Amino acid sequence: MPAARGTFGRRSLLGAALGLGPMAWASGGRAVAAAPGRPEIFGCGQWGARPPAGPVTVLDAPPRRIVVHHTATANVDDFSPEHAFALARAVQAHHMDGRGWIDTGQHFTVSRGGHTTEGRHRSLDELAGGRRQVRASHCVGQNDVAVGIEVEGTYTRTDPPAGQYEALAGLCAHVCDQYGLDPYGIDGHRDHNATACPGDRLYALLPRLREDVAARCRRGW
Repeated sequence: MPAARGTFGRRSLLGAALGLGPMAWASGGRAVAAAPGRPEIFGCGQWGARPPAGPVTVLDAPPRRIVVHHTATANVDDFSPEHAFALARAVQAHHMDGRGWIDTGQHFTVSRGGHTTEGRHRSLDELAGGRRQVRASHCVGQNDVAVGIEVEGTYTRTDPPAGQYEALAGLCAHVCDQYGLDPYGIDGHRDHNATACPGDRLYALLPRLREDVAARCRRGW
C-alpha cells in the first residue's frame, strides 16, 4: 500500500502539468445526461485516460465507507469541463509516473467547477453494479474497503465553491445509494492516516456533508 501523502505534496507537479496550455476534449465528448438523482460522471474514456500499467483488481465485496480528500492544488477559477479533464489527466500522470502506481489512485474526482470524473479504471462500472469495488491507492488501510473521492483544491483556509460542494454531496449520495452505505460513515483522509488532508475547512464541512447526503439518499437514514 502507498504511504500517506501530505497536504501540499502534489501542488507543484500537478500545477506544472495543468499549466501546459489548453487541453483538447477527450474522444467521446460529453457524457450522456445523468438520470434524475444520478450525477453526471465522465468516464476514463471521455477525459482521455491512459490505459492502466497493470491489471486493475476488482474486489468481490462492496465498500464500507467513503473517504474524502483534497488534491492540494491551486484553487483555480477555471470551472470548465475542459479543465476538469486536464486535471484528471494530470493526476493520473502524477500517480503513474511520479508514484509508480498502475493508474489513478482514487475512484472519483470532483473539480472546482463541479465536474466529476472517474479516476481508477472500472470504478464507474462497478459503482453502477453496486456489488463490487475496484482496489484503489488513495488511503493506507482503506484501499480495499473505501471509495476514495478527491476534491480539487486546497481547503486549509477556504471552503470549496458552492457548486463543487453540491457536486460532492450528489456524488456521495449516489455512492451511498448504490452500495447501501451509511452517509454518516463519510470520513476524511486524516481520520485514517497522519495527514492534513482534506484540509481544515473541508474537514470541518464533513458533518454538514453527512447530513446533506443523508437527506438526498433514496433509502433514507
